Amino acid sequence: MAKIASSFLDISYLDSLSRLQSPIHRLDPRVKVIATALYLISVVSFGKYEITGLIPFFVYPIVLIALGDLPLVYLLKKILIAAPFAFFIGMFNPLIDRAVVMHLGPIGISGGWISFVSIMLRFVLTVGAVLALIASTGFASICMSLEKMGVPNVFAVQLLFLYRYIFVLIDEASRMVRARSLRVFEKRGMGFSVFISMIGQLLLRALDRAQRIHRAMRCRGFDGEIRMTRPLAFCRRDGVFVLGWSALFVLMRLYDIPQWMGERITGLIG
Repeated sequence: MAKIASSFLDISYLDSLSRLQSPIHRLDPRVKVIATALYLISVVSFGKYEITGLIPFFVYPIVLIALGDLPLVYLLKKILIAAPFAFFIGMFNPLIDRAVVMHLGPIGISGGWISFVSIMLRFVLTVGAVLALIASTGFASICMSLEKMGVPNVFAVQLLFLYRYIFVLIDEASRMVRARSLRVFEKRGMGFSVFISMIGQLLLRALDRAQRIHRAMRCRGFDGEIRMTRPLAFCRRDGVFVLGWSALFVLMRLYDIPQWMGERITGLIG
């Protein structure tokens, strides 16, 4: 539980990265949200047997990380933490879909393995792009951008609160687990009934903490609006960013660039 808590609490480091100064950080948050949304739609719209067409899409998160001066190793660690979820989703594909769809020399590769690799590729691409977006923008700026683009205010505010106060919930849970571990010996006190009781206590603590946080926010003048110290301002470079990436996403979605390049190289060699 301590490792899980530390992993969740460490996510707040992404917000500190959003305060850096780089060409990506200085862009309007709305254009980054739009470009990333188009990117996610393009990636997930591929068929389940598509692999080569996904490779060019690595360019978007790589450019965000490079130009934003973001720590690559840190982001890769975050991707690895969530990787088991995607792995368990696709791990049964090779067992279900055993039809051979291609040959790699004398080795026949089934559709299940291809779809499994495709799932993992799309997971890395989408999660990497979202992490790069949060690290270069900040979650509060993302929520405000959604609100300015027409998303209902109540949804944007609740999304912001969910992200901000999930750390408080994890902290409460980790303290309860530490308190229980200090009051039991070996394996005692770890049954299902104890687990249910701890869940109930966590719910009561969360409600009590939520009431205190709400009263504190009301005393400080919170009225349900998300406000930022830096106002949103759309300029020419923002338009170039979103239009350029959108055109590139459409091009990479409609044409299998690696396959096209392979055919051209093979033709030149032949």
